[in-house]
Amino acid sequence: MIISHIIGGLGNQMFQYAAGRALAIAHQQPLLLDIADFADYPLHQGFELTRVFNGAISTASKAEIQNVLGWQANKRIKTRLTYPHWAILRNRHFIVEPHFNYWAGIQQLPSSAYLFGYWQSERYFQAIAELIRTDFAFKQPFSEKNADLAQQISQVNAVSIHVRRGDYVQNPAANAVHGLCSLAYYQAAVLAMSQRVEQPTFFVFSDDIEWVKANLPLSSCQYISHNQGIDSYNDMRLMSLCQHHIIANSSFSWWGAWLNPSPTKIVIAPKKWFAIDNNISDLLPQEWISL
Repeated sequence: MIISHIIGGLGNQMFQYAAGRALAIAHQQPLLLDIADFADYPLHQGFELTRVFNGAISTASKAEIQNVLGWQANKRIKTRLTYPHWAILRNRHFIVEPHFNYWAGIQQLPSSAYLFGYWQSERYFQAIAELIRTDFAFKQPFSEKNADLAQQISQVNAVSIHVRRGDYVQNPAANAVHGLCSLAYYQAAVLAMSQRVEQPTFFVFSDDIEWVKANLPLSSCQYISHNQGIDSYNDMRLMSLCQHHIIANSSFSWWGAWLNPSPTKIVIAPKKWFAIDNNISDLLPQEWISL
């Protein structure tokens, strides 16, 4: 079997699932998800995949994890073995992502494997892209307010703009890793999109909508901030319905853009994704525009 370790916010969970799903299909094995670390995880909305999406998503039991990892399934041992200096002790089924950019070694893995990492590249699951979109079909019907917005989106040249601040501003650790997209980035992205799309209407999604209103005035736009807490995923859903996208340095809006299946969509993404030095050469699909 293939087991994917799942942690982080919804966007991270989706990458971890998608990489595992592709590997499981390649080996004709079932995919199970290890969600045990959410038991003491205080951030975001906890494990969301089964609540949000229609896919037949299954979680792994302790026995199933032990079947793959053996004695290394112990939580303390498993955590220590994820560090590079302990790599020599990992059994061959315990696969820790070696770097942020695409790792071709995933193609040579055994048919029984435990994946630990973030796996943030379309290249891991590009071969089954349509299946991933099917798995990530949203489960719940829209609320009346979101249904009205979806109708508005369908009637114009809709461009989603995601401005993520929240934890990137308030959490020093998150800020040190991710940093913030600059106002100059959003201004340049709006200009570039306006030059490519006739009469765009911008749908702005943010956890700090007042900051956006004060700093990024737009002539034709809708500001959306009512999807909060366990309903936050509806912002991703509405983003995916837009024709074009300006995303933040956030896996959440990455997926909002990717779930739009249109071959003619324009996606503008920040060239600087992290405040730290990470190789992001495989993070953005080739046809997306970096600014």
